[in-house]
Amino acid sequence: MAKYDWGAVARILALTLIAVAFWWIAKYSYAKPQVLTADAPATMFSAGRAEATLARVLGPEKPHPVSSDENAAVRARIQKEFASIGVKTSTYKAFTCNAWRGFRAVPCGTVTDILAEVVPGSGKAIILLAHYDSVPAGPGASDDESGVSIVLETVRALQARGGRSRHPVLAVITDGEEAGLLGAQAFLENPRLKARVGAVVNVEARGTRGRSLLFQTSPGDSKLIDLYAKSLPYYATSSLYAEIYRFLPNDTDLTLFIKQGFTSFNFAFSENVADYHTPLDRRDNLAPLTLQEQGENMLGVASALEQTDYDALKGADDVYLDIFGKFLPRMPKPWALPLAVVAFLLLSGAAMRAQAPEASRGKWFVALLLPPALIAVSVITGFVLHFIAQVISGQPDPSYAYPIALREGLGFGVLAAALLTARMANARLALLSIWLWFGLFSVATAAFLPGISPYFLFPAVLAALAGLIVIVAPEAAAGIVGAILFIPAAVVGLSIWISLVATGETLMGLKLHELFTVPAAFAAMMLLPFVNATAMPRSTWRDWYGAAIAGSLIATIIAGFQPAYSRTQAQRLSIRYVQSGDSAKWALDADAPLPPPLRAAADFSKTPQVVLRGPFPSYFTAPAGKAQFPAPQAKIVSDAVVASARRITVALSGSPQADAMFMVIPKEMKLTSVDIHGEHLVAPKDNDTDTILACASRDCANEVIGFEFASRAAFKLSFGEQRYGAPPSAAKLIAARPKSAIPSQTGDIVVLTNSIAVEAK
Repeated sequence: MAKYDWGAVARILALTLIAVAFWWIAKYSYAKPQVLTADAPATMFSAGRAEATLARVLGPEKPHPVSSDENAAVRARIQKEFASIGVKTSTYKAFTCNAWRGFRAVPCGTVTDILAEVVPGSGKAIILLAHYDSVPAGPGASDDESGVSIVLETVRALQARGGRSRHPVLAVITDGEEAGLLGAQAFLENPRLKARVGAVVNVEARGTRGRSLLFQTSPGDSKLIDLYAKSLPYYATSSLYAEIYRFLPNDTDLTLFIKQGFTSFNFAFSENVADYHTPLDRRDNLAPLTLQEQGENMLGVASALEQTDYDALKGADDVYLDIFGKFLPRMPKPWALPLAVVAFLLLSGAAMRAQAPEASRGKWFVALLLPPALIAVSVITGFVLHFIAQVISGQPDPSYAYPIALREGLGFGVLAAALLTARMANARLALLSIWLWFGLFSVATAAFLPGISPYFLFPAVLAALAGLIVIVAPEAAAGIVGAILFIPAAVVGLSIWISLVATGETLMGLKLHELFTVPAAFAAMMLLPFVNATAMPRSTWRDWYGAAIAGSLIATIIAGFQPAYSRTQAQRLSIRYVQSGDSAKWALDADAPLPPPLRAAADFSKTPQVVLRGPFPSYFTAPAGKAQFPAPQAKIVSDAVVASARRITVALSGSPQADAMFMVIPKEMKLTSVDIHGEHLVAPKDNDTDTILACASRDCANEVIGFEFASRAAFKLSFGEQRYGAPPSAAKLIAARPKSAIPSQTGDIVVLTNSIAVEAK
């Protein structure tokens, strides 16, 4: 019987604890500011003062979507706050439309921006940017009234510093961001206001806590990252964020400024996304540390911009990342590919020169399969574990409210994957194979996704230096010495990838478990050679591999039996009353199963149903009886063919209670342009979707809209009005909605639809 290898056990435990310790540092012990109270020096940003300002601005903490009465009240309170620190404000009111995402959905509305002259002067201004409107479902304490309070506290601190600025400073607090970046669009459509823009610093939120991430800059960011690095003692940024952000359907006001070519910095926090765009986005859920960090970022960058010529900010792009908030290694993007190629060649040379007499071609081939096998097994493990938790819980996101158990399950799963694949090669071959793959990934990402390349390139460069020693002195680098040479690279790689494990979870939760298992697998690679699993007795390896499997299953089963939602991490479940013609129905969010009390309250469909034509989601529906409200009306004012184009003018009429209006233009009509309230919108020639024209302000209730079509066919024009808040008849459903479910986005709402038939021309 083979002797039990307690030394191997000690290695497994020690390496696991090292990985957990690095995760703890990345999650909780990264470099961060001290939270300052209201009595902090006047020249410094104080979360205590900003929180007090936020309380006054929010007032009763009610939702305040664009053009609502509470929106006007919040605007007045913001102007009062500026006045209290001696800053003059004005407002800019305009109607605008914003087709920045194409013609699938075109938002419009009347918005009122607040402009505050912080540092007067001629020339291009530094814009301190935030928005003050909220979604109809929540009070917007974090998104983005926290940004408003940060701008106000930044302005106060800049005044206290009393230094001369090379540039004017203008605070722009936009309206209608949630309705489709309308305030920013209106500002930039005004030539006089647009001409004032020099550089922009925006603060946003997609949660209520977490690190303040510099997640986006304008192109040519090398000088911007230098300015950021010199302005602050801690960092939270990566070129990876910008790379990913390009592929996401998310935008902020800054999107429009960047499209116009302005020098820009975008800061946001995104942890605890469960509160985002819900009634839970309250002041008491906003983390003081997050407020402090976001504020210091704006103040630090704005202060640096005050003393910087704009021409000095022009440069090429960098690739970069922060390590535990303390270090910000970076390099010009054009350097990434040649350096990656050099690193890969050195690592290839080290693999060929390394004295590994045990390495037959077959063993080398298997060793080279180890890294992709570890990634593949980790990903498959994540899918299996998440599926098990889903089946037990009956929910699509079983760890939404209580992520700890599934996090541990996935962690044990990656450990099991590492122990399984570690048997594919001995320590030396595993070491060389892993770093060869890192070199290869460095080349591939530098060539095609350069923003991601630092995650491979920076540790690979350190490994290549060790590889150079192996090439020069293969005998001296044999055995334990060879492994020691690669420790610096392993430490850097572990720091980078474990940090991404922690950050990935805060961005998307564990529903997107690949953001956990993939970076965790790359982190595990750094430690895998030190496991030396092939030297373990089979019984020792089997026991610990089995223990890891058992740990992952036990934790996952616990995750499945825990409630998916709680009062503080609630299910998003808005109640919609949708009326069409003489009948009406209830339409409830279908992202997760309906709670049993709601199913008992009405005869809801078993599966999600299409309620409205167009790019709307499907909902669980139930009959809501006969129509309760007068339907909105529309009439054709004119319908003519001019120069082969069909031009139709429609007069839309909603009720005095309408908060917003919309129209659905079928793609078959081949829409070419829209004219509304002085805005002329030209549809792209390749537009092949239904178009939703959404007018988000109350003055849209009575609007005359002109359309131009390429088709002369008959069609049905659908339209409707929205009223925020549920009707009295929804009382039973509201009572049945559990405390672990809350409205989100538009919140509980009344949707009244109608249509008119338009004859062929």
